[in-house]
Amino acid sequence: MLFNPRAFYRSYDRPQKGHEKVPSWTIEKHRDSPLNATRVESERLRHAAPTEFRYIFPEFLPHPDWKKRDRVAEKLQRRDMLRRRLVLDIPEFYVGSILGVTVADQHVPSKQSRFVGICIHRDGHGLRANFTLRNHIDGQGVEIKYDLYNPTLQNIEVLKLEKRLDEELFYLRDAPATHSTITFDRKPETLPLGATVPVNMKKIPLNPPPWTQRWEKREDLKGIDLPELPEKRMRKLSQIVKPWEKYDLMKEYRKNISEEEQNEIFKEVVQHHTRVEKKRHQERLKRMT
Repeated sequence: MLFNPRAFYRSYDRPQKGHEKVPSWTIEKHRDSPLNATRVESERLRHAAPTEFRYIFPEFLPHPDWKKRDRVAEKLQRRDMLRRRLVLDIPEFYVGSILGVTVADQHVPSKQSRFVGICIHRDGHGLRANFTLRNHIDGQGVEIKYDLYNPTLQNIEVLKLEKRLDEELFYLRDAPATHSTITFDRKPETLPLGATVPVNMKKIPLNPPPWTQRWEKREDLKGIDLPELPEKRMRKLSQIVKPWEKYDLMKEYRKNISEEEQNEIFKEVVQHHTRVEKKRHQERLKRMT
């Protein structure tokens, strides 16, 4: 018996019993069903993770060194962090923003203490995330490091939201006191709705040496104005400095998390952030009525 390809393909294209063509009204009914609407909404949220989230919530990113990572621990920590954000409103802030932090303190009569300062550093990953505030009080520089998810934190208030040119401002320790002096009765400054976060382009002049660090070696810092240094010190600097490191692509790759993994992480954050904002909006409407 010879094989007839035309007859074979005609029988293959013919709908078999139990596999007839699905009517169009059935497809439309499925598209309008609540289950499909939930799936579409979740897909929209999954692709709606903005690029700014990796700067607003840097603590959700894991450690870039794979030797220090644990996938299960990261998942559990993210769950605890999102639960903590339901209790404490952690606002958006950056290095260079001025914050007022209130913590529970059993050693004061009011059982709480408040500190105001400029954020000079953000560090840590997951539940170990922390930030450091600096202020100049009574002629003495004071720095306090807070754990971002510490249960004793009662309130984090942003008095001035802005960015700086650098990711750390430790050079304020060697700068004049006026650049890190903030009054405790400072009133909060609000930005217009939809406005971008301003970047303070001011360069901080440093005091003459000695310094806490060799700031002339830090070519990555853009917000400092170095004084004139002795020629001998500059000659030593030319032997130590490594200008080619800024072109090392692998070094930058090791310090960052891939964009695909960031999108997977911030998918949970976007969904949680959307639910919380919707719930708070409903609570505000109830209070207004």
